[in-house]
Amino acid sequence: MNATENVLVIERALLENLGIFQGLTTDVERYLKALLDPRNYRFVARPEAEQDPSLKQLIPYFLIVHDGRVFTYTRGKQSGESRLVAKVSMGIGGHINHLDDSLFGDLYASAARRELEEEVVLPPGCTDRIVALLNDDATPVGKVHLGVIHLLNAPTDAVRNRERLIADSGFRTREELLALRPRMETWSQICLDHLENWL
Repeated sequence: MNATENVLVIERALLENLGIFQGLTTDVERYLKALLDPRNYRFVARPEAEQDPSLKQLIPYFLIVHDGRVFTYTRGKQSGESRLVAKVSMGIGGHINHLDDSLFGDLYASAARRELEEEVVLPPGCTDRIVALLNDDATPVGKVHLGVIHLLNAPTDAVRNRERLIADSGFRTREELLALRPRMETWSQICLDHLENWL
């Protein structure tokens, strides 16, 4: 974890005012409009944000799919989130940081694109849509994060990892994923339970 990194956070109180939920909500538009209003977010040092449950760090979380299978990997020791090391994950993504604010274009879109490009190499022609928001206050990691779940459709399975934190990567069927569920990070477990509706 980079101690100088400042990450985008919203106040938990804002989420509570909008209607806090446990698990997933598909009422994406209503929440994101408020969450991405510049009046409602700020940047704080990541170590502080990781320990303060009155703040929620907004995380783009991409599920990469091709031909009914989902790109999956194991988080390696180089992972920026030590609490998730060795967990199986279906999600690619990460924090929105203060440097994203200076990139050309939309802050959220720029951050999401940067995270994807840092972690994987994608084939041309991918499309994505936001399908849900994810809140999990049942775990220490979940208490300080709020996920924006993207379904990214890849035209081929030519997706390659770019970072050392991604190990044992590849596309897996829903049946294979169900067998891996006990080893998955909580967010991936929650997404897996809704995967059939999205594919």
